[in-house]
Amino acid sequence: MALYQHAFLITGAAGHLGRAVAQRLAEAGAQLLLVDRDAAALSKAFAAVPNLLPFAADLMDPAQAQAAVQAGVTRFGRLAGLCHIAGGFRMGEAVHETSDATWDFLFDLNVRTFVNMSRALVPHLIQQGSGKIVTIGATAAQRGMAQMGAYCASKSSLIRLTEAMSAELKRHHINVNCVLPSIIDTADNRAAMPDADPAHWVSPAALADVIAFLVSDAARAIHGAAVPVTGLSG
Repeated sequence: MALYQHAFLITGAAGHLGRAVAQRLAEAGAQLLLVDRDAAALSKAFAAVPNLLPFAADLMDPAQAQAAVQAGVTRFGRLAGLCHIAGGFRMGEAVHETSDATWDFLFDLNVRTFVNMSRALVPHLIQQGSGKIVTIGATAAQRGMAQMGAYCASKSSLIRLTEAMSAELKRHHINVNCVLPSIIDTADNRAAMPDADPAHWVSPAALADVIAFLVSDAARAIHGAAVPVTGLSG
């Protein structure tokens, strides 16, 4: 699956999944604009790797999202698409007890960052007449779960935005899809759930393979899909 000569923007690039997606796309020959709030983590994760442009930005700031896209266009000439991995998780509060801080935290990270990136990137994709956008939903977003109401609602909103954007943009030859992972097998999740069996989780590398497919030309006929990626837990 060659992605040669294409440049993609990855948000949340310094995280576990961001690094896996970057590695997978780089292996396919893609050029990458790697965006994360943590400049030090970006430098540590991607030091001395060719064809990469690390860019530190807080995507809650629309101006910084715009600056990231402009940096990618300046460096690579064009951007072929977006893997929007930036997001957050929090649980433990019943809906009637959920604090304003939790609502704001989850909707800001899981929804508003994507809206800001879309405002910055989509006009560029429309102008060039093509593009791929992949968002990261969650299997938990398919139904409400106890003590996870705000998280489920924020990720469900992201799925609905993905579907709406697909309906709006497919006539411009822009594919907008999302993946719905179950628990991702990371060191952080293993530490948080020491009694769980990570063999039933999905690995970042396996999830990255699905994302790489969705940004490739092989997925050109797929619009508005929400693809469960659950490993053995599905």
